[in-house]
Amino acid sequence: MQDNATEVTAAGIARLAGVGRAAVSNWRRRHPDFPRPVGGTETSPSFALAEVEAWLREQGKLAEVPLRERVWQQLTGHPEGPAVALVHVGCVLLLVQERPTVWLDIDAGSDERLAAKLPGVLDGVIAARFGCEPVNASGPVKGSGSVNTSGSVNTATPVHTPSGPQLLPSAPLLRGAVELAGELGARQTFEFLLGRYLDAHPRQYTPTPVELAGLMAELAGPALTVLDPACGTGALLRAVEARPDQTLYAQDGAPDLVALTALRLALHTRAAVRGAGGDTLRAEAYPELRADAVLCHPPFNERNWGHDELAYDARWEYGFPARNESELAWVQHALARLADGGTAVLLMPPAAASRRSGRRIRADLLRRGALRAVLALPVGSAPPYNLPLHLWVLRRPDRTPVAPEVLLVDTGAFAGEARGGPDWQAVRDAVLDTWRAFARDGKLAERAGLARSVPVIELLDDDVDLAPARHLPPPAAADGVEQLTAVRGDLAATLRLTADLTPPPAVPAPPARWPLTTIGELARGGALLLRTGAMPGTPGSTATNAHARVPVLTDHDVLAGSTPSGTFPESDEEAVLTQPGDVVVPVLGGGSVARVVDAATAGAALGRNLVLLRPDAGALDAWFLAGFLRGTANNRQASSYASTATRLDVRRLQLPRLPLDEQRRYGARFQALDEFEQALRQAGRLGEQLLRGMYDGLTDGTVEPH
Repeated sequence: MQDNATEVTAAGIARLAGVGRAAVSNWRRRHPDFPRPVGGTETSPSFALAEVEAWLREQGKLAEVPLRERVWQQLTGHPEGPAVALVHVGCVLLLVQERPTVWLDIDAGSDERLAAKLPGVLDGVIAARFGCEPVNASGPVKGSGSVNTSGSVNTATPVHTPSGPQLLPSAPLLRGAVELAGELGARQTFEFLLGRYLDAHPRQYTPTPVELAGLMAELAGPALTVLDPACGTGALLRAVEARPDQTLYAQDGAPDLVALTALRLALHTRAAVRGAGGDTLRAEAYPELRADAVLCHPPFNERNWGHDELAYDARWEYGFPARNESELAWVQHALARLADGGTAVLLMPPAAASRRSGRRIRADLLRRGALRAVLALPVGSAPPYNLPLHLWVLRRPDRTPVAPEVLLVDTGAFAGEARGGPDWQAVRDAVLDTWRAFARDGKLAERAGLARSVPVIELLDDDVDLAPARHLPPPAAADGVEQLTAVRGDLAATLRLTADLTPPPAVPAPPARWPLTTIGELARGGALLLRTGAMPGTPGSTATNAHARVPVLTDHDVLAGSTPSGTFPESDEEAVLTQPGDVVVPVLGGGSVARVVDAATAGAALGRNLVLLRPDAGALDAWFLAGFLRGTANNRQASSYASTATRLDVRRLQLPRLPLDEQRRYGARFQALDEFEQALRQAGRLGEQLLRGMYDGLTDGTVEPH
C-alpha cells in the first residue's frame, strides 16, 4: 500500500531516477504536468512520493521504484522526522527477529489494525531485550522501571514503545521495512537505513571507524559487562567479542541516538542491552555499576562538562580536572565504573598527554598504577583526522603490587597516503603484539622507533609528558641509511622509466566533428552498466559486511592513483565490487579524473562519491571510455556548482560515436598516458620519501653531511 502522505525532496527524486538535481529542476520547468509541491519551502520544496513515482513511470524515466529506495524515501518523509521513523522501524524489525509469527498475524489487516495491535506486542519484546518494563507515549507502563546492579530502580529506558496514533503514519513504512528484511535480514535492513541516516547527517555524529573500534575492544579483552558512557552510534559496543551471559551498557547525551544504538545492538547481539539518555558526567545512569571493561570515545575539548557543579564529585579520585581537561574527567569516570582489575580503553586527543593543566592527575594515575599504556595512532585514524590521536589503556588497581613501568607505543609510521587512512592491519599487529607482551611480562624490550616500557619514575618530572614520540628511541641508524639507499635506487629507476614513457611530440590535427552520445544514453542502451558507490542491492554486487576486511576504493584513492585504502562504514550495506576493465569516476571535487580498474584493484568495494562504469567489451573500449571522460571541457559541461563544492553528473558526460577499432587506437594512447602518469606519481612519492629521510638523518646525526 503506497503512503500518499510520504514526501520526497528534489534530491530524493534525483536519487530515484538516477539523475542529477539539475535534471529534476529542468523537468519542473519544462513539464507542466510535473507534480506540484505539497510541502517544504520555496527554495527546498517537497513532493508526494506517490505522485512523483507515477509521473516518472509515465514519462518512461522509471520502470519501478526499488524497494530499498521506497523504504528510504518513506522514512525520510515521515511526518515526525527520520529519527523517530527509524526507531519505529527498529522496534518492528526487533519484533520480526524475535517473534516472526506474531508479526504475520498483525500484518494481516488494515493499517489501523496494525497500529492498534503493535504497541501491546512491542511492549513484551522491548521488556525482554532491554531488561525493563517499557514506556509508551502516554507515560510509564504500570510497573515500569529497571533494576540496576545496586538494586535501585532506574526508570530510564532506551526505547519508548510508540503508541497506536504514532504508529499509524508509519504503517506503510513498517510493511516495506519488513518486506525488505525478507530479502536482507532484519539486522542488515536496520544497518542499511541507519547508515543512510548517519550519512545524511554527518555533522551531528562523530563516527568511530570500525577498525579502530575493533582494536579498542581487543585491547580491553573478553568481558561479561561492558560500558560505553559516550556510546554515540554504538560502534565500540558492537565490536565487543560476544560471550554468554554478557551485558552491554550504553549512555549518551542524545536520547534519540541512545534508542537507535540500543536497537542496533539488540539486533546485532544476543547480549542483554541496557541504555540510557542523559549527560553522563552530570547525571550518570549507572552509578553503582562495576564493569569488566569500559570503552569510550569521549567528546574532545569540552569546556562546559560540569566543572563548576561537580567540584566535590566522588569520581575525582585522582584529582579534580581543570576546566579545559574534560578528557581527564572521562578517564576518571571510566575508572570509577570499573571492577577491580577491569580494563578501560579511551580514545584521547594528543594534548591530553602533555597539557600542563593535567600533569598532577597524570602523575597520580602513574603513581597508583591506573595508567598502563599510551598508544599513539597514525594521523587519519579517526576524527579529527588531522591529529595523531592516542589510546589510553587503564586498569582499576586491585590488591596486586603497582606496576613500575608504562607502555608507550607510536604507530605513526603506518599512516596512509593522503586521506586514505592508516594501514590498519599493521597498526593492529604492532599494538596488540606489544600490549600482550607487556601485559604478560610487565615490561617490554625496547623496539626502536615503535615501543618501549618506561619506568614510572622516569615520567614523574615537572611536565609528566606522556607523548610516546618524546620517549621512544629513533630507528637504528644503519637501517635508516640502508632504507635511504634503497629509496634512492628506486627513484633513479623510476626517473629512467618516466623518461622512457614521456609522450612523443604532439602532432597537430584539424578539430574533430564526431557525432556524440552521453553516458546516460549508453547506460539506457545497454552499452555499459552504471553503479554508484555503496548503493545496495544492485546486480553484480555481493553482500559484504564491515568485518569482512574487503578493501574499499575511496574517491581519494582514485584522485591520488593509490591502492584501495578505505574501510567499510558502520552500516552493513551490500557493496559493489570492482572488476578488471571497470572505469571509476569521482563525482566531487571538480577534477577531470577517471581510472580503469586493473588486477591489483579488482575485487575492492566501491566507496562513496564514486561512480562505476562497466562497459560491454563488445561495444566500448575501457581505455577509450576513461580517456574521453577526462577531457576538461567534457567535465565542465557536465558539472554543477555550489558555493563550496563541485559535483559531476556522470550521465551528462559525452563520448564520440566511433567504431570499436578506432576506439582501441585511442585507448592504446590513453593507456600509455596513464602509465606515464603513474610513473610521475611514483617518482614524486619516492622523491618526497628521500627528502624527508635525508632531512631527518642529517638533523638527528645518523647521516653524514657530505
